Amino acid sequence: FKQAVYKQTMKLFAELEIKRKEREAKEMHERKRQREEEIEAQEKAKREREWQKNFEESRDGRVDSWRNFQANTKGKKEKKNRTFLRPPKVKMEQRE
Repeated sequence: FKQAVYKQTMKLFAELEIKRKEREAKEMHERKRQREEEIEAQEKAKREREWQKNFEESRDGRVDSWRNFQANTKGKKEKKNRTFLRPPKVKMEQRE
């Protein structure tokens, strides 16, 4: 009886140890994944700030080119009165 109880006890402790190790490994992987997500979020925020900075710095060039374009095209272009659809040209019927 003592030997059976000893075997059963050792088996239970071994199962508990295996479960504890699995739980620790799972928690470690979860912490690693969260850390990687944090790093990715920081890098994304950094790239966004850099993009905003470059966008703001290049604003004058973009706005100036648009203003120049508008200033050059204001007086040059006249609107033509065109209809949207034209009827097809009339062709004479040919018989053979």
